Amino acid sequence: MENGVSSFNQFIHELSVDSDSSSVDYASAEDEPDEIYRSTPSSPLSDGSGTCRTSTHINHDPHWTNWVAYIFSWILLPARFLLRIPFLLFRLLSSRESKASLDTGSPHPRTFHPFRKVHSSKDHVVQRTIDRRRGVIEDLHLAIEIFIEAIFDMFHKAAYFVFSPFAAFRIFGKWFSSPSAGDKDIDDNVSNASVPTATLGANDPSPRERNLTLHHTLNTDARTCRDVITELGYPYEAIHVITSDGYVILLERLPRRDARKAVFLQHGILDSSMGWVSNGVVGSPAFAAFDQGYDVFLGNFRGLVSREHMDKNISLRQYWRFSINEHGTEDIPAMIEKIHEVKTAELKLSHPNEETNDEQPYKLCAISHSMGGAAMLMYVIIRRIEEKPHRLSRLVLLSPAGFHDETSFLFTVAHYICLLLAPILALFVPALYIPTRFFRMLFNKLVRDFHNYPAVGGLVQTILSYGFGGDSSNWVGVLGLPHYNMNDMPGLSFRVIHHLAQIKRTKKFRMYDFGSKAVNMEVYGSPEPIDLGEYYSLIDIPVDLVAGKKDQIITSSMVKKHYRLMKNSGVDVSYNEFEYGHLDFTFAHHEELLAFMMSRLLLVEPDLKRQSSPKKALKLKKTGQARSGVSSD
Repeated sequence: MENGVSSFNQFIHELSVDSDSSSVDYASAEDEPDEIYRSTPSSPLSDGSGTCRTSTHINHDPHWTNWVAYIFSWILLPARFLLRIPFLLFRLLSSRESKASLDTGSPHPRTFHPFRKVHSSKDHVVQRTIDRRRGVIEDLHLAIEIFIEAIFDMFHKAAYFVFSPFAAFRIFGKWFSSPSAGDKDIDDNVSNASVPTATLGANDPSPRERNLTLHHTLNTDARTCRDVITELGYPYEAIHVITSDGYVILLERLPRRDARKAVFLQHGILDSSMGWVSNGVVGSPAFAAFDQGYDVFLGNFRGLVSREHMDKNISLRQYWRFSINEHGTEDIPAMIEKIHEVKTAELKLSHPNEETNDEQPYKLCAISHSMGGAAMLMYVIIRRIEEKPHRLSRLVLLSPAGFHDETSFLFTVAHYICLLLAPILALFVPALYIPTRFFRMLFNKLVRDFHNYPAVGGLVQTILSYGFGGDSSNWVGVLGLPHYNMNDMPGLSFRVIHHLAQIKRTKKFRMYDFGSKAVNMEVYGSPEPIDLGEYYSLIDIPVDLVAGKKDQIITSSMVKKHYRLMKNSGVDVSYNEFEYGHLDFTFAHHEELLAFMMSRLLLVEPDLKRQSSPKKALKLKKTGQARSGVSSD
């Protein structure tokens, strides 16, 4: 105890202030009036480390905080009741004692004032860089320790009044003489405190006063891909793309507007663009490609809990009514056409005197993972069947979906249950996701417990690994990524699950079977869905297939099946294997994989456009006149 302040309470309040001082509020992209947001166009050096996972940034909503705090107050009602009484009593008593000492001119310090000492400027100048989020177990542990500390403080104060009766009578006398004088002082000190803070890297690093509310129980990570990119100093641009069927999807970008080489990164199932930047500067494909001079575009499939659609009143069942078909024939075409529109306009502005022809003035490569690879193959083949340009120059497919003959026992059982009960499940389970913000917050905090308690995390990791056939991916680490937060997260449509089950049953890479020959005839022009494997000969660009030897979600033998069909169809295809699990292709830091991907991209060199000069134009004009003169003779 020092100056009447218990060491544990001092530590708790320092922890609360430190956690808040290291947080940064980010505005949601939905709050901005413009469609495109850009940060500073400077690029950082490559000596940064991948610390984006360890910094904490929280976006608080006062209404949400009050609502959840109310729920937790009822859950912990006994502790709340016992804590409330002694704290209020002793704060009132200590305020009277402080007022009495000030009135009598006593030089002695105050006996009990737990918040003033905590808010010294020397403790809050440097921002914390460690992850200060708490899980459910830590929250309960913290509440129990605060409760025990309050009990000991109560006995301490009781003993003080017993052995100092004159001081007690003096305090009670002041209390009854002016009952409203001290309450306001205590409430002001407790509820809102001015804390001196400073930000590293600011022009003026001197501490600044800001208001701090000491009630931050929901310290979950709600960062977005935009936050991670801008934190590391890279430029960012958000483009909202509308598909032909009304879905609003987010195309994110690390812009190099004058670059003639671009790369499009597409995630897989239950993932988002966060996967391409989650390893920080050194280990993320998006940053590696940008540092190599590429204009980087990050795609996002439809299927978020927020249900972004042009029809604001779209029902739950209507929104989730899509399969892999829509990913390959709606989402990817909309995003790539938007890329073509943006790049063509920008290059025309930066090179106004350039010769124009029917060719696109840039080269676009695509890197896709898992279901993103299957959707990308579907996109290229369908565009070729429809005789439309696909705009791509090369495909790099990391453990692509499409063939699922070999799956784990758990997946096999789930596939057959899905096929057997599809008509019933489709009515009651349109998608798999966490529906409410409260349970998403609870999920986020439970994942923090997996990280903070190695025994619990190891158990969950082992169970998930065995459930997925022994796949060695860091499942617990992936669950802790920020795109699984209480504001929004990816969901999984039931039709996507049903589509994957159909592919496993038929052992063919086919489009979705609607279960009716009439509907199939209307959609595909045949009673059976299109077998994409039979159309691999239409692929007219190089394809690089990458498999993981430890991948038990999409085994290397299934990737080899893609390779054999493409090779037999005359496709320029390569095959490579790495010692990875399924999620290691995006969420793990592997220099050899990044080097391989960059080497594949470098095989595509953009065509350098020649500048048209007046002399050349005059020469072409004279040549045309001469030819016309010869033909007229």
